[in-house]
Amino acid sequence: MGTKTYSILGCGWLGFPLAKHFIAKGYNIKGSTTSLEKVNDFKAEGITPYIVNIEENPDFEDFLNTDVLLIMITSKRFEAYQNLVQTIETSSVKKVIFISSTSVYPRGNKTYTETDETIDSLLTQVEALFRNNTTFKTTIIRFAGLFGGQRQPGNWFKDKEIPQPNGFVNMIQRDDCIAIISKIIEFDVFGETFNACANHHPTRKTFYIQARKSLGKPIPVFNDSQPLQYKKISPEKLIKTLDYKFLHSDLLYALGKT
Repeated sequence: MGTKTYSILGCGWLGFPLAKHFIAKGYNIKGSTTSLEKVNDFKAEGITPYIVNIEENPDFEDFLNTDVLLIMITSKRFEAYQNLVQTIETSSVKKVIFISSTSVYPRGNKTYTETDETIDSLLTQVEALFRNNTTFKTTIIRFAGLFGGQRQPGNWFKDKEIPQPNGFVNMIQRDDCIAIISKIIEFDVFGETFNACANHHPTRKTFYIQARKSLGKPIPVFNDSQPLQYKKISPEKLIKTLDYKFLHSDLLYALGKT
């Protein structure tokens, strides 16, 4: 057996450092972007670059010659994903990781697991498109709020009051995203849906005060005029299935870390 090849469709804030993580482990990585400017950045890190825009449905047959396809792009059109799935079906791809979001759950003032109800949305429709496909096996990762690197929560809500201060945050640091994806491939866990969220849910007030402090910014203004609405995302299935221990299990401590 030769060296494994993984293709990352959407090699951006998460995909780019994930690619570097895999390259450090000795894998061949193909990375896609819609920006010609990023091609040299990819080459400098040893990523084989591809220009892919699923909206235009170009031919990217060689990009799909891979052991695992990781999909980390967003589109506003269901048809774009349908075209993507049809293209994957004609390729050799048998294993897919689709990056989704815990935004699929409503704020029903309870804790949500993977078997709970979801909102009917483009994202849940796209999830079903991949989940129900029998040509390849997809594991869907529903990531909570993403932070790390340049994406710091202390910069959010810049000139706005923060609503629902007594609600709870559902967040995950980028290092954990990379480690979870790596474990799913390592353990060959395909055909599953996972919530990926730190098992620590401080209130929004506590979290965003600390987020601003970590960047040396003034404490934000909160608006608690609305009735309390919240959700807590449970990562128990992921923890048990992958025997996973979060690298950043304390979200308040993780703030400001790269």
